Amino acid sequence: MNLNAQVPGGPLEQKWDKHRFDLKLVNPANKRKFEIIVVGTGLAGASAAASLAELGYQVKCFCFQDSPRRAHSIAAQGGINAAKNYQNDGDSVYRLFYDTIKGGDFRAREANVYRLAQLSVNIIDQCVAQGVPFAREYGGLLANRSFGGTQVSRTFYARGQTGQQLLLGAYQALCRQISLGGVRMFPRTEMLDVVVIDGHAKGIVVRDLITGKVSSHAADAVVLATGGYINVFYLSTNAKGCNVTATWRAYKKGAFFANPCYTQIHPTCIPVSGEHQSKLTLMSESLRNDGRVWVPRRKEDCGKPAAAIPELERDYYLERKYPSYGNLAPRDISSRAAKEACDEGRGVGPGGLGVYLDFADSIKRLGENVIRERYGNLFDMYERITGENAYQVPMRIYPAAHYAMGGTWVDYNLMSTLPGLFVLGEANFADHGANRLGASALMQGLGDGYFVVPYTIGHYLVTCNQPKPPASHAEFRRVESDVKAFTDRLLSIKGKRTPTSLHRELGKLLWEKCGMARNEAGLKLALQRIPELREEFWKNVNVTGEGTELNQSLEYAGRVADFIEFAELLCLDALHRRESCGGHFREEFQTPDGEAQRDDQNFAYAAAWEYQGPDKAPALHKEPLVYEAVHLSTRSYK
Repeated sequence: MNLNAQVPGGPLEQKWDKHRFDLKLVNPANKRKFEIIVVGTGLAGASAAASLAELGYQVKCFCFQDSPRRAHSIAAQGGINAAKNYQNDGDSVYRLFYDTIKGGDFRAREANVYRLAQLSVNIIDQCVAQGVPFAREYGGLLANRSFGGTQVSRTFYARGQTGQQLLLGAYQALCRQISLGGVRMFPRTEMLDVVVIDGHAKGIVVRDLITGKVSSHAADAVVLATGGYINVFYLSTNAKGCNVTATWRAYKKGAFFANPCYTQIHPTCIPVSGEHQSKLTLMSESLRNDGRVWVPRRKEDCGKPAAAIPELERDYYLERKYPSYGNLAPRDISSRAAKEACDEGRGVGPGGLGVYLDFADSIKRLGENVIRERYGNLFDMYERITGENAYQVPMRIYPAAHYAMGGTWVDYNLMSTLPGLFVLGEANFADHGANRLGASALMQGLGDGYFVVPYTIGHYLVTCNQPKPPASHAEFRRVESDVKAFTDRLLSIKGKRTPTSLHRELGKLLWEKCGMARNEAGLKLALQRIPELREEFWKNVNVTGEGTELNQSLEYAGRVADFIEFAELLCLDALHRRESCGGHFREEFQTPDGEAQRDDQNFAYAAAWEYQGPDKAPALHKEPLVYEAVHLSTRSYK
């Protein structure tokens, strides 16, 4: 299959405007005749559902949480990027575009990234109009701060609760449409499969998480905004409910999966404290504006209190290695530098798996009140979890799995290889390449939902010539039967291992063999072990309860089954990509000073994998990454 990204011609800065003009429109009266399903109510899903309903489409919106505002977007802390240049420090749409392309190690589609930078200014205006309480300077103007991989201040924020405030803005827009009848909301409902009729996505099959009832919903198009797959690592900064199920089931129905090996390890997280943990806690990257990262120079000092280590005996390794960016080096680079220091035996805290994030200099320079105003809720959260006061002693941080740059392959219109299936936000692969810059996830989610899919989905609806089928169609009945059979199979095994124990084993395997650093031997070992673990799951998992009731063990088991299958694709993608780029660091491919070494001649493409059937190797399709406005260069932050 030839991957057609549908990127319009013309100069880069004019592509989106020209494309919008060329897209066919749906007149207001006809919009009411179309029904669209939106799965997910995070920033991408809530903004898309609200915007589509505002245009006049009939929208059904689904989430597995008890309320749309419990979507994981609420956990984002640090901020959202936009090229407003309010600080007059040299920012521009082009600079945001270039920083994002470079930050992704030149492995993202150029046209999509430029469009995202263009739309960033509209996103901030939209959110301010909704009443999102962004931080403001003394005179009332919106405040900005810096994030990793940039040398300008372009990040808008609401203390350390930016995701929560942005989601409340999108949620209120969604609620308005619910009250007007434009959106029908289905909470506590999990999508378990896509229904494909005549080659087009025409609905979904869902399970009511309270009653266990399986039902079908038909539509003219389906939008997935279901987030990323990073919980495949078991321990991550994501909410426990985050999963790969929606995009994985879509993959099995014909939607290619792109670049699954591009996983982001966030450098500032509270370190693991023991086997009892089910998730990890993020400490916002924004803290690196005022916190300095260091470890002791000498191994023998690692057991001493931080205050007992003199300044000359401290290694501020990010400032030393990357003087141009210092503590605001990008996430992949900062994470590997922390791992390197700990591998040398200079880590701090239990097990030596931690580095210091120290605010003493900033508190001395600015005063504790200023630091408290900027990051107070983050310091409070840290103290509740660790029992330590970060105003008095340095925070201890360590990298953790955080975000997925890979996802369902989509074209410029955000449509997958399955016609009629649109994929937004973290669930798609399009904008971040091999490493996402901080504060860009919120930008992408809202850009896709508010400003891209409302245009592009209309073009599909008037050109596809595929009317909405009734939910009584035979294909819906067949898919319902498959979903029920899958559920019955899980419940019938009655083995001796919990889904949690199997997920934990999978996550540990991936963290060790396909985490911050990968190599051929480790990946081959993982690819040998994962099928064994899948066999163990289907022979020995124990799912308690029944299928006709609230059953969280059953929900979780289905998600773990998908994670185990997906993990094999993740490792296969990492094995095939014989280069290092961004978050994909192959130990065999690094420069003499330990930096990622790309192979642009052989791997300057997006790897899109096509499902071939059970127990069959997926087929690899390549979308060449062609750059017109930027030149491929070695990424350097020194």
